[in-house]
Amino acid sequence: MFAEYIQAALEKAQYKVINNGDEPYFVDVPELDGVWATGCTIEEARCNFIEALEDWIAAHLFWNLPLPPVGNHTISVSKELIPVA
Repeated sequence: MFAEYIQAALEKAQYKVINNGDEPYFVDVPELDGVWATGCTIEEARCNFIEALEDWIAAHLFWNLPLPPVGNHTISVSKELIPVA
């Protein structure tokens, strides 16, 4: 479920060259608001994006926020699995 979601996001990723000094490569996925990364190379930007996306997914799940679908891929957690404090 997670790997497929991340792979779908990478397939929709947009790479740009920006004027950002040491990290001119920028990557984001328009459907995933707030997830982006930069890097010295395209590959570094891609790796940084994967890490940012993993953190973004974890934060959404931790705060019980919905994750938007990417293509036909979604991530959801059954409310039965969420511990009640």
